[in-house]
Amino acid sequence: MAAARALWRPGLPVPRGCGRLWAQPGRAAAAAAAPPPPSGASPGARSPFDRRLKRKQKNWAALRPWPAECEYLRDEVGSGVADRVLDIPRTFPLALDLGSGRGYIARHLNQEVIEKLVQKSTSESEIPTVSVVADEECLPFKENTFDLVVSSLSLHWVNDLPKAFREIHQVLKPDGVFIGAMFGGDTLYELRCSLQLAELEREGGFSPHVSPFVAVSDLGHLLSRAGFNTLTVDTDEIQVNYPGLFEVMEDLQGMGESNCSWNRKPLLHRDTMLAAAAIYQEMYGNSDGSVPATFQIFYMIGWKFHESQAKPAQRGSATVSLGDLAKIDKLLHQK
Repeated sequence: MAAARALWRPGLPVPRGCGRLWAQPGRAAAAAAAPPPPSGASPGARSPFDRRLKRKQKNWAALRPWPAECEYLRDEVGSGVADRVLDIPRTFPLALDLGSGRGYIARHLNQEVIEKLVQKSTSESEIPTVSVVADEECLPFKENTFDLVVSSLSLHWVNDLPKAFREIHQVLKPDGVFIGAMFGGDTLYELRCSLQLAELEREGGFSPHVSPFVAVSDLGHLLSRAGFNTLTVDTDEIQVNYPGLFEVMEDLQGMGESNCSWNRKPLLHRDTMLAAAAIYQEMYGNSDGSVPATFQIFYMIGWKFHESQAKPAQRGSATVSLGDLAKIDKLLHQK
């Protein structure tokens, strides 16, 4: 497990007459009125997420009076994706940003790296951009269109992740590269555990309140099956300190990251929430009274095959055995 890095949460202004809520305004009614999953789709299996509700959550977050206050995590991860783009010594004539939001990746890049950018929303950037409406599971682009595809904290809400990876691979040109970041399975384990224990104590059972995330062991396999080669998957952990559980949940709403699983529970009882806050503080609290929230980030890089790419050596072509590693100094002196 990667060592966790600390990221400080900026203070959030609270509008007058508006207290901290455990569900965003209108969320309970929207959840109750949400249509069932499409016929043939099984919640938790082929269609775990209510994508319509997720769009509403993101739109609500974008229209808040202080939308930029919850961008610290997205900006940090977007910077990580941009750093990996900058590590590649080339200029990309045409790139696609899936789930660009407010341009969390593009703001860290310039026209010397990307000459033209296609993204799902409009954001300020010195790179010439084109905004389109696109779904990760059905990209409206021709095959072999883009030199680079990037994505930051968007793909963990996709119902059919293997299909999304295949779509990305298809729109890439040969020798094109996909660089993305998504939440990993240990994300918000403190919140998940606290809510489950509180519900068991107060209600005699529990339901999922934190969305499921992909495991790192599966991610490389999914990318390989989609056709990517020369894969790199690395893990980062970011810990953000909050005053308490309620502030954690408020910021998740502000990021548009509230749970949208079909089998979610629309509302939490007040007693359960108070018990969860106490459990959170007791089990994970810091010495200064704050509580940490862990976000596990998977960064992935995959290339589309091209004849010019380096190829692995043929099996059996090695001239030195691993058993000779203990004699490495002697072998070097002989040369």
